[in-house]
Amino acid sequence: MAGSGIAGGIANGTRAALLAVQGLILAAGLGAGLVPGPARAQGPVPAQPAPQPATPPNAPPRSAAPAPGAPGAPPQAAEPGLAEPVTRAGYFYIGGRYQKLGDKTVMVGQMFVQSRTPARVTQPYPVVMVHGLAQTGVNYLATADGRPGWVQRFVEKGYQVYVVDQVGRGRSGTNPEVYGPYDRLGTRSLERTHTAPEVYDLYPQAKLHTRWPGGAGVQGNAAFDQFFASQVPFLANSQQTEEWVDPALVALLDRIGPAILLTHGQAALFGWAASDARPDLVKAHVAVEPNGPPFFDVQFRGGKEFWEKTGDGRARAYGLTRMPLTFDPPVRAPEDLTVAQAAKGSDSKSDRAADGRIRCWLQGEPVRSLPNLAKVPAVVVTAEASFHATYDDCTVAFLTQAGARPDVVRLADRGLHGNGHMMMLETNSDAVADVLAGWLADRVK
Repeated sequence: MAGSGIAGGIANGTRAALLAVQGLILAAGLGAGLVPGPARAQGPVPAQPAPQPATPPNAPPRSAAPAPGAPGAPPQAAEPGLAEPVTRAGYFYIGGRYQKLGDKTVMVGQMFVQSRTPARVTQPYPVVMVHGLAQTGVNYLATADGRPGWVQRFVEKGYQVYVVDQVGRGRSGTNPEVYGPYDRLGTRSLERTHTAPEVYDLYPQAKLHTRWPGGAGVQGNAAFDQFFASQVPFLANSQQTEEWVDPALVALLDRIGPAILLTHGQAALFGWAASDARPDLVKAHVAVEPNGPPFFDVQFRGGKEFWEKTGDGRARAYGLTRMPLTFDPPVRAPEDLTVAQAAKGSDSKSDRAADGRIRCWLQGEPVRSLPNLAKVPAVVVTAEASFHATYDDCTVAFLTQAGARPDVVRLADRGLHGNGHMMMLETNSDAVADVLAGWLADRVK
């Protein structure tokens, strides 16, 4: 929904969000997951079977009758007196293994997957939405001020949608005995970079932020309070996070078949890894403000020299990720990748502080390619007022240098101004989703 239509759409949006929640309750309680009622602004939709995803190589054989809500399950008939179902909702767990822990046996490594399927699937591939740091899949279900979220928007466009909670987080289950120590973000951390950067003004683009519902996203703002209530503990060890989530996401692709990955922030780590491991199954990767910049982390302090590198150790040993990627020539250890930073003041592209961008770290000679990532259409999406506006072009430059050549979508270039990092929760969230869907329509056939 574009920003100009927010006031008129609140009531209908709230009702749609409530219907979505009712659908989840039905999915959990009845197993069928039918969501009765008309689709938003399009009237009743006749139910028909969703297409069966292709069975990937080496996957276990499908059962003759998939369980309700599972991939490939047919729509179920509505109860007498109810309207035809508009969507089907369900969930399942992927991955996981039993492990002995003292005198008890537990399951570890499982990932929660929630599904929403339109009655009429019109798009060839489903969309898998993966959330970022400290978040869960709730980010995509609805906005903090009660409007329908990106799941609803993509379902209305004919996509089957899967939403995950990272392994060891949220509905996937937490277990410090297995996953190690946990951490969590406080209100100020989120206000500074996610919801109210204009208040702190730590980087040049911060003052452009205008899209958080109800004004500045600080404590006491109702939408911020709802957003902060959704925050959860996360694995303190980032390397272990990738070690757990990467195989679970690949297992999901192996189960559902070819799909589109839509990742946000930290989740891009898993998106690059899955694209590298299964370039035949990842039909596109929409990287919304991907974790970065390449190799090192930065922190913001405001002023003319508004940023600095966080520590001397590489935050992402393989540029984009902490886990190995497939380079050509092969990389046997992170030290095989040389790193070079653009020289300060050497030219207008590298001396970036004046236009609010950092100086990038890229590969030094010899430059290695990423042949598997080059097979996957990808786009890096950046908001105008986000801290990512300072360094997402470095991620693009790294991928381009390695032969992957991603597309670039800057929301401001599409007429969408004032957005921050949590664009899926902001006042023009539907309009942002429409931009992403437009890119998919052009690039995924």
